[in-house]
Amino acid sequence: MQVRQVGALTWVIMLLVVLALSGCSTRVDRVGAEETHDLSGRWNDTDSRMVSEEMVADLLSRAWLTEHAERRGGRPTVIVGEVRNLSHEHINVNTFIRDIERELINAGRVTFVAGGREREAIREERADQDLHATDATRSAMGREIGADYMLTGTINTIMDVEGRTQVAYYQVDLALTSMADNRRVWVGQKKIKKVIQRGRFRS
Repeated sequence: MQVRQVGALTWVIMLLVVLALSGCSTRVDRVGAEETHDLSGRWNDTDSRMVSEEMVADLLSRAWLTEHAERRGGRPTVIVGEVRNLSHEHINVNTFIRDIERELINAGRVTFVAGGREREAIREERADQDLHATDATRSAMGREIGADYMLTGTINTIMDVEGRTQVAYYQVDLALTSMADNRRVWVGQKKIKKVIQRGRFRS
């Protein structure tokens, strides 16, 4: 009788161990990159894509574009400068800048040039070519296209918390400035508000 009880107890223990191990296993589901999944309520890839699409669409629909064409002819040349994260959380600003760049280039309404570290890396490569590449294949110095306008901006947040309810308010401000005379030719703003309900046992 005791042998049966011990055997049954062993089976119960083994079953509990199996269940515990299966509960600890990781499950991964592959989903579409365009699908929206808000897990924490924080800024995510959907916010970055949506804000860049809407703000660039607004940028390209304003009067500065036709005024530039009338005054100087052709497409304006734009460079993206600094976009500062002034929010309370870590936001990958580089991803947001890439989304803006993609929208600007794909729209085909402006000429887009590289800036920042990428520009420095290109200049270093060009200088290296000056020493090591053949005359027929080297890219000559001093032939860069100068930007007519620079796009800069900030990302800010305001948080409001009451009990397990949290409201996250994001504000993105972008400005397009003329390189020739520092005129602001466009200012855009996009706001996102998220209401987050925390679980009872979630910190």
